[in-house]
Amino acid sequence: MTGIERSFEQNLDSVLELSHRINANPELAFEEHETSESLIAALEAGGFTVEKGVAGLPTAFVASAGAGDFVFGLCAEMDALPGIGHGCGHNVIAASAVGAALALAPFADELGLTVRVFGTPAEEKGTGKEIMVNHGVFDDTHAAMMVHPTLKDVVVPHLRASRSWQVAYTGVGGHASRPWSALNAGDATVVAQTAIGLLRQQLRDGIRVHHVVKEAGAAVNVIPDHAVVDCMIRADTIDEVDEVWERVRRCFDAGAVATGTGVEYTALPSIYREFRHDPDLAPLFEKHAKVVGRTFPDYPDKMFGSTDMGNVSLRVPAIHPMLSFDLPPEAGNHTAAFAVAAGGPDGDRFVHDAGLAMALTVAEVARSGEIRARLIARGRRLAE
Repeated sequence: MTGIERSFEQNLDSVLELSHRINANPELAFEEHETSESLIAALEAGGFTVEKGVAGLPTAFVASAGAGDFVFGLCAEMDALPGIGHGCGHNVIAASAVGAALALAPFADELGLTVRVFGTPAEEKGTGKEIMVNHGVFDDTHAAMMVHPTLKDVVVPHLRASRSWQVAYTGVGGHASRPWSALNAGDATVVAQTAIGLLRQQLRDGIRVHHVVKEAGAAVNVIPDHAVVDCMIRADTIDEVDEVWERVRRCFDAGAVATGTGVEYTALPSIYREFRHDPDLAPLFEKHAKVVGRTFPDYPDKMFGSTDMGNVSLRVPAIHPMLSFDLPPEAGNHTAAFAVAAGGPDGDRFVHDAGLAMALTVAEVARSGEIRARLIARGRRLAE
């Protein structure tokens, strides 16, 4: 067992306790105050210095250890899903990042390494990493990574771009028994959804249009004068998302035209850019994950959702592997069952495997002449 492996195992019990505590106290996007404080406390106890409230975000932080010229970042996601809790396993993502960082810290100077943990809020809604990237938080980092739980072991998942909008219809209310003088905003949402359903057959494979009617009346005998729909589009690139939106927007326009209602569009702050995997980091992680017992079948379908870690990957060389929970397909991400698993043995196994594989990957990159030099040179060019 190497020194880093011993260091990781020495911290494992406290890291698992951290994961369980976060899982038991889920906090929503931008509200991860106790989660952030718990992560910071664990890192400070391990000798990290912490800058809090970065990018104007109260729960965001950057923790650093070591003084090497090669800077490697580990991203710790924190937010939970409303009504579900940690149904995307952010508690184990954060704990594995902390575990890897604590294992590396005693060896950072020996490796010529600065280890950073980025506490990144609001991945589920609000894309905190986009805000941090735009504030330059990642600018002097040479590479970054995180590992995400799902139902498959995949080193290079297909992660797509997405963006969201809110659509608001305004009509004229009235008594349902005398509807002829009213303009039904609820009906506008039905026309729009029907048009989107027909549009889908004309869209390229892999493009997704999601929408949810958030408001469309509250009583059966009242013609609603207001309706609200949230819409999300996923595609391979953010440019393609914007192209598709122009077609989807016309479907929402159709709802307004057909019902005589007004319509307003608001771009929501969440923006998830496409992911660019670094070709050198991915195989190194795969090698170390296999050593700790993971296998990586050649799945025909490696398409997953969207993540604001993609936003980081367009600024900093990065990877975002997936490691699995042993659950049935119906208990996958964004379900209550997945949240329960993230606080149990599946989550604990993930924290161990992801954290140790990340630590060993970072150490190997720090020791490698060619990859390290490439990443540092790239960072130098961007800074000039």
